[in-house]
Amino acid sequence: MSTSVLSTVVDYVAHGESVPKRPSWAVLHSNAPTLDGSSLSVVHPTEEPAEEIELRESIANTPAPEDDPEFRLPSMGSLAMVIATNALLQFGFFVTVSSAALYAEYLGGSALFSGLTIGIPTVFSGLALIPLTKYDGGRYSFPLNVAYLALILGSILHAVAYKAHFLYLILLGRIVCGLAFTGFMYIKRYCSDPRIIGIRRRTTLASWLVLGQAFGFSVGPFVGGLLYKVGFSNEIFNGYTSPGWVTAVVTLFFMVGSVYLFKDVPKPTRPRSTSNSVEVGTSAPQEEIGIHQLTLPQWGVILSMCWSSMSCFFILGSWEANIPIFTAVAFNYTPYAAGNFIALGGIATVPFLLVSVRYSPRFQDRTTLALGSAIGLAGLVLALILLATERVVFGSFYVCWVLVALGFNLASTCTLSLLSKQLPGAWNGRTSLAIQYSNYCGRTTGALLGGAGVQMGMKNYIGVQLGVVGVGVLLHLTFWKQLKAKTG
Repeated sequence: MSTSVLSTVVDYVAHGESVPKRPSWAVLHSNAPTLDGSSLSVVHPTEEPAEEIELRESIANTPAPEDDPEFRLPSMGSLAMVIATNALLQFGFFVTVSSAALYAEYLGGSALFSGLTIGIPTVFSGLALIPLTKYDGGRYSFPLNVAYLALILGSILHAVAYKAHFLYLILLGRIVCGLAFTGFMYIKRYCSDPRIIGIRRRTTLASWLVLGQAFGFSVGPFVGGLLYKVGFSNEIFNGYTSPGWVTAVVTLFFMVGSVYLFKDVPKPTRPRSTSNSVEVGTSAPQEEIGIHQLTLPQWGVILSMCWSSMSCFFILGSWEANIPIFTAVAFNYTPYAAGNFIALGGIATVPFLLVSVRYSPRFQDRTTLALGSAIGLAGLVLALILLATERVVFGSFYVCWVLVALGFNLASTCTLSLLSKQLPGAWNGRTSLAIQYSNYCGRTTGALLGGAGVQMGMKNYIGVQLGVVGVGVLLHLTFWKQLKAKTG
């Protein structure tokens, strides 16, 4: 629609001027004279004004918001199922955190072994992704069903380790759960798939995924700690095994629900090309490019986003693994109390993440990333100061945890959404894999660091995290201009 035409229409309405009316059919087909000022004239049929034609055609050609490819969304049932499954997998990852150290100790393991059981699933999830992507056919039903089945089986193995009194059965159960956590990559890929998700919907959906992430690391440890406190004194269902049984049953309901609610994307019939915009200094559509055609700034954006993703989950994973161990030493916390502590921190972030869902689409992804990193960095610096001055109490440590949880959850919102806007749509599978492997790397190494935090010294533990964030800050500053992308 041209600006001049729109201005003309608004001016007519604003100033109360009547728009010239077309002569009626009767007038057009009669020879009766018509007064025109002070003289008589005969009105003859006239052509429709060009401006009216242009205005009408422009309105007709403007797509409705739901038809605009940039605002495309799949069916509500499918979208709800994907977002809920993300929350379920997050819950399954964290529900064992509260009692992991004591469960491992009961079966003869150490605190470091408990950190290994928390971090090891991501290693095997990463190993399983490559063969799984070769058989998924570019679709989602098969990998989601693999995730459901693996989470059920892995949770059951984790639970029966108590009856078998076999330490490594815990590890085996978590390894099988790792196959389930391949679902994280497919959920991220679904929420940035150009076939079903418009470019201006991706940040919003990423915010919903991070909200599910907050649910997982809040409700998961809380439920795990609550089940440990209740106890259920029998060899099958007790404080150590109940998290596994509960997760298995809930996952079974999800698997049945997905059959009725989730509608997969159509089978691809031929290799697809895309015209998604690549916003590195331009918003013009570009054709698919090969890996060797990427420019240095594009490689910088990829490196920056992968490092950001890794660092967010490295720090979150290390705190989640370390809190039960550190609070047991510093505050004499039980697994139930430690689970509540983790959950309270997560719950405190939820209102802010809800605000992020509402308002983050209005801001650049790079701005959200910088804000989240700054908040998380403030929490780390405060924790280091408290440790150095030996003033760690419940209130101060809780503030540190809230800042870390909020900041790095918020920062993790936009890594994939920003990268998907920078590269062609055909690269969605590659970018999803790159970000997910970065997450896995952060989760695994973070859990190991958290398990060893007390042994290596808490100040050294925080210092490692500050170094990781510092590298990310340098990357952001270096490639700040190249990180510009569409909002939404």
